[in-house]
Amino acid sequence: MLINPNTSTATTAMMTAIAQRTLGARPEGRAVRGVTVSRGPGMLTDPAALRAAAPEVLAAGLRAAAEGDCAALLVGAFGDPGLEALRAATGLPVAGLGEAALLEAAAGGAPFGVATTTPLLAEAIAERVAALGLADRYTGIRLTAGTPERLSADPSLLLDRLERAVRACAERDGARAVVIGGGPLGEAAEELRARCAVEVVAPIPAACRALSRLLAG
Repeated sequence: MLINPNTSTATTAMMTAIAQRTLGARPEGRAVRGVTVSRGPGMLTDPAALRAAAPEVLAAGLRAAAEGDCAALLVGAFGDPGLEALRAATGLPVAGLGEAALLEAAAGGAPFGVATTTPLLAEAIAERVAALGLADRYTGIRLTAGTPERLSADPSLLLDRLERAVRACAERDGARAVVIGGGPLGEAAEELRARCAVEVVAPIPAACRALSRLLAG
């Protein structure tokens, strides 16, 4: 089950579709159910929003675990709100977009950066990188021009601004892989993989691959 920590059902549908395409294409293809938290901000753009989302994510995960038909949980936000609490409380395999994408980008020791739309989360992302033991490979973050709200309302502008950020990570910072930092950026991340020469790590497929490894183990 994919848990969307913001209250946008459209975002839930988009992320669920990407997860289904990723997992459905694998030999053990599984059905993906997406759920939207019942309350909270429409977008997670600052640390306070991430903190507020965590108990809602935990509650949704606990409900899914109690129903008994859920094999794994995916936290659909780059800040991974509620991730550790879900692991401790449910006993199910759990993956978060941020953790999975950062670990995948850093695999093999390659330098990696992050491109995203949320400047108020830059410090939290750097702290997450350090907590995962990846700081020595991190080339830094590149932010899009424009507010997250404006960009989310204009997919073409979002794609253009994100592409510029990805290229800056590679050309100015020396990143050999660039993580797209945000669940709602999932469709743009898929497009950027074909548009950019540098490796682009899309967070939703990365989390699905992490879950597949957990389920196979």
